[in-house]
Amino acid sequence: MRISMLSAALVAALVGYGSTIALVLSAAAALGASPAQTASWVFAICIAKAVGSAYLSYANRIPVVLAWSTPGAALIAATSGISMAEAVGAFVLAGVLIALTGALRPLGRLVALIPDGVAAGMLAGVLLPFCLKGSLAAQSLPGLVFPMIAVFLLVRLKNPALAVLAALATGLILAFVTGAAHLPQLSLPLPTLTFIPPAFRLDVLLGLGLPLYLVTMASQNLPGFATLRAAGYEPPVGPALITTGGISAIAGLFGAHTISMAAITAAICLGDDTHPDRTQRWKVGLVYAGFWVMLGLLGPLILPILAALPPALMTALVALALLGPLMGALTGAFTPPHTRFAATVTLAGTASGVAAFGIGAAFWGLLAGLAVYALERFKPTA
Repeated sequence: MRISMLSAALVAALVGYGSTIALVLSAAAALGASPAQTASWVFAICIAKAVGSAYLSYANRIPVVLAWSTPGAALIAATSGISMAEAVGAFVLAGVLIALTGALRPLGRLVALIPDGVAAGMLAGVLLPFCLKGSLAAQSLPGLVFPMIAVFLLVRLKNPALAVLAALATGLILAFVTGAAHLPQLSLPLPTLTFIPPAFRLDVLLGLGLPLYLVTMASQNLPGFATLRAAGYEPPVGPALITTGGISAIAGLFGAHTISMAAITAAICLGDDTHPDRTQRWKVGLVYAGFWVMLGLLGPLILPILAALPPALMTALVALALLGPLMGALTGAFTPPHTRFAATVTLAGTASGVAAFGIGAAFWGLLAGLAVYALERFKPTA
């Protein structure tokens, strides 16, 4: 095994975990998850990513790297009034829909009818409120947050993929050195999975499950496939969607939200530096899977440390982690001229956070954007 392959897989796993684990914990808190359910969520999604990456890489002999749905976690964290059991029902639905998209071409074509700009507008609306909270966090905890921001900006100049991880390391060091956080009593028991019987509530399925499916497809899977193509590999679209959707539906029963194709972390593993022989590069998916198993097993050690950090610090970290995805979503929303207004309506409706009939704002924002898009398409021409 080449050292370069080990290092690429390790960096990709650490970046994927460290840059957005705070967002996953925020999502769990928004659903009122118990400590056992939160730990099960993290362990289940780590194992899901490991199994999916290893299987797809081995079966297709190309380097397939999976991620958890970062915008999906943001969507979940923005919800309120939903129990963990109801959220599990939405997670299972999203996973099943992803698998069906890979298995049934008509469903894939139906999703493709949603304009890219409108889908990106919904994603931007989900992410924007979290990024805005970063300023409030800096105001309440300037001594910790401003050094984190400085490190983030400086590291980003050299290596954007490591910027959030460097900010997290800075925040951890400062919090414990200054006494803003106290190191908890640490132990390393084996993590356990907690089965959560799903509750299927129609408004939650429409307000959370359907948007979770859409943002995972639009902002994770499609860019992930594009990243593989850019590296010279033909992505196994159908098998990848069936695999990630099926695994997501199973892992959802233990509290985990959806897994998907990776883009940024995948790029770390796809270059010539990983392995000069592109026909052997698929093995990085197996190494990557091994590191995710290790991260899952270390969850009982990592999660108490993160839980000890001040909430404002975690809020700032989430804001920094989502700046890149927000930039991409805004670019996608406003690049196509013919969907700019519809994308703006979608963004505004989603970012408002206003729910109606118990259904979340992401659904209504998307519906409003699609209505405006349809109205503009059928306007009379002079």
